[in-house]
Amino acid sequence: MPDTAMPDTTRLKFGVGQPVPRNEDPVLLQGRGRYTDDIDLPGQVWAYMVRSPYAHGVIKGIDTAAAKEVPGVLGVFTGADLAESGYGAMRCTLPMKNRDGSPIINIERPALATDKVRFVGDPVAFVVAETKAAARDGAEAVYLDIDILPAVTDASTAAAPDAPQLYDHVPGNQVLDFHHGDSGKVAAAFAAAAHVTKLSIRNNRVVVCAMEPRSAIGEYDAESGRYTLHVGSQGVFGLRAQMANDILKVPTDKVRILTGNVGGSFGMKASAYPEYPCLLHAAKLLGRPVKWTDERTGSFLSDQHGRDHEVEAELALDAEGRALAVRLTAFANMGGYLATVGPLMGTGNFVKNVQSNYATPLIEVSTRCLVTNTTPVSAYRGAGRPEGNYFFERLLEQAAKETGRSAIDLRRINHIKSDSFPFSASTGSVYDSGDFTAVLEKALEAADWDGFESRRAESKARGRLRGRGIGNFLECTAPPMKEQGEIRFNEDGTVTIITGTLDYGQGHWTPFAQVLHQSLGVPFESIRLMQGDSDLLIAGGGTGGSKSLMASGAAIMEAAQLVIEKGRLAAAHMLEAAVGDIEFERDANGLGRFAIAGTDRSIGIMDLAERIRTANNPPPDLPDSLNVRHVFGEAPQAYPNGCHVCEVEVDPDTGIVEVVRYVSVNDFGVIVNPLMVEGQAHGGIVQGIGQALYEHVAYSEEGQLLSGSYQDYCLPRAGDLPNFGFESHPSPCKTNPVGAKGCGEAGCAGSLPAVMNALVDALSEFGISHINMPATPERVWRAIHGMAD
Repeated sequence: MPDTAMPDTTRLKFGVGQPVPRNEDPVLLQGRGRYTDDIDLPGQVWAYMVRSPYAHGVIKGIDTAAAKEVPGVLGVFTGADLAESGYGAMRCTLPMKNRDGSPIINIERPALATDKVRFVGDPVAFVVAETKAAARDGAEAVYLDIDILPAVTDASTAAAPDAPQLYDHVPGNQVLDFHHGDSGKVAAAFAAAAHVTKLSIRNNRVVVCAMEPRSAIGEYDAESGRYTLHVGSQGVFGLRAQMANDILKVPTDKVRILTGNVGGSFGMKASAYPEYPCLLHAAKLLGRPVKWTDERTGSFLSDQHGRDHEVEAELALDAEGRALAVRLTAFANMGGYLATVGPLMGTGNFVKNVQSNYATPLIEVSTRCLVTNTTPVSAYRGAGRPEGNYFFERLLEQAAKETGRSAIDLRRINHIKSDSFPFSASTGSVYDSGDFTAVLEKALEAADWDGFESRRAESKARGRLRGRGIGNFLECTAPPMKEQGEIRFNEDGTVTIITGTLDYGQGHWTPFAQVLHQSLGVPFESIRLMQGDSDLLIAGGGTGGSKSLMASGAAIMEAAQLVIEKGRLAAAHMLEAAVGDIEFERDANGLGRFAIAGTDRSIGIMDLAERIRTANNPPPDLPDSLNVRHVFGEAPQAYPNGCHVCEVEVDPDTGIVEVVRYVSVNDFGVIVNPLMVEGQAHGGIVQGIGQALYEHVAYSEEGQLLSGSYQDYCLPRAGDLPNFGFESHPSPCKTNPVGAKGCGEAGCAGSLPAVMNALVDALSEFGISHINMPATPERVWRAIHGMAD
């Protein structure tokens, strides 16, 4: 790797490792954030989507006559209208293969359905009017003639021979028959095993529930033939490419994506949605900006859902308790259409993450991906990473019970040893660093593991059942992507970082500024961040997979080195010295300056930038600025890991489960901002608790969404949560210059197994060895009373 390692200036007030409060917070807490719905453009009109009330049916006709007569309505558009304009479709972009080597059966999804509807909420038309109310009234006047067909909502049911068929070109509803591993070797390992543990595990479907519903505004400039889309996203560079190349069928320079503040996404807002080409189409025809903001009910129906897998998990152990092989046989629910990365979670990400931090030599994953009459499924915080860890941790706990072993000892025996790095996992990953057993031991100490029995007795005295659970985890994060790192020295004395990741709630401005401040010595308070304008980008992987700091941070560090090289040339001229005599250093306040070696003559980096800008008749070899535009080439994946320990109390009379104690010890490599990392961990833990105990998307047999509002869909609240203990045991990552491993999704990966292992431990006196998520009071009560779920 190039010599761009982080300089050792840890004493800097705003340097790497300091818990600097988020720059974004004062603006957001004062209500001065600028989200898409806050934008109103001159001449703007409103759109409202017409969605199918049925899960499955043939579209016989769409009558728009009455809608067009509604006062204020400017236009009513159907799929036929869009088809005439030659727009492309949304589709899965993964080049995945079936086990026989044939390609995945892809599905071309138009913005508006024209032949069939395939889930409740499937958009079939939209209305544009002078006001949002008029657009809604117009949408309610659209008459849909749909010949209703039987529906199927579970992937395993969709695989049955007599299941309703969603597509003529997708026989048996199966788009992908994925397989990884050597079946023969795995079968032999199971045949030779001293013990085999099997569990049927349901990875329940969840609604993403971002605080900010999706919203967008489409504009079209007739003179330039250019589209502009204001929209909440996870990366404007990638979304521009999808909109231009796949959907609008125009050169990328004819599309501009603008993203301001984003109120959460967790994977859901990464790709294009049907509403976006609809808005741009109407804006082009009407010559006015067209705005659309979803309502919460619409979000429940149309935002891509997360998770939804049915898994048969198996673990083979030898006589000493060492894992010989793990085998997952799964159904993955794709929903009514294939999302951009829809098949990834239940296939490749299962493979990479079920390995966790254990030296399991053989892994086999067989997953059938099927379409159903439900909302499409895509990435949700962790996107298969928490699930892989959850499966192994539940298997290990169950194996310990079945063999009479200590689950802690089983973990110790199977951990990859600290002297084994770099470790080549059976999944193809190469782990660069870690100390997994030390992390486990530190977590047990932090959780007061040995004091549990007294707490259990105290709970029992109050009529409560207390259980404890461990969630070891390791994630394969930071998919390799090129990333822009641009540094601009502005006339007003500020310095702008331009990069292609995107902050949708994480808080990128502060840690990126810390990296630049430490690398280049520019004043922390002068640093600004620009991510949300596709016109400013030449590369950018967006935000996802816990990679932002590794990608943008590395790009910033490398760009800073290029600034220093330009600065040495400029300083040599200003100080009248040879370039070879110019050194870059920091003053007592950590600010960067260029000095003549061995003298006290120097010039500060900010002064140098100003003098270059105002120089009269500069020589031709003098840089015209210190600005740098750079693209970081990629870094291998990173492997954050840790151990969560959870304690729960169960009321056996009601089935109510309460998380009463929680601690985690994490290896996130170099931590740029401990305050923010702890906050990210808290958020992920809470989302894991939500999936484990509260959240569940429920459909009727007809495919109607039964959990379509917060009256029927439960989220954890602050009062449901304990204080979280958070400690670090870092092993710096060796594959990126920052040394970071990523933390955004790790909370989910540790909390799912920790919570559910604790619950099973609490219920073990009833002979309960497994319970599926979400462990709602009803499900727990029924389990206690021996009633089928």
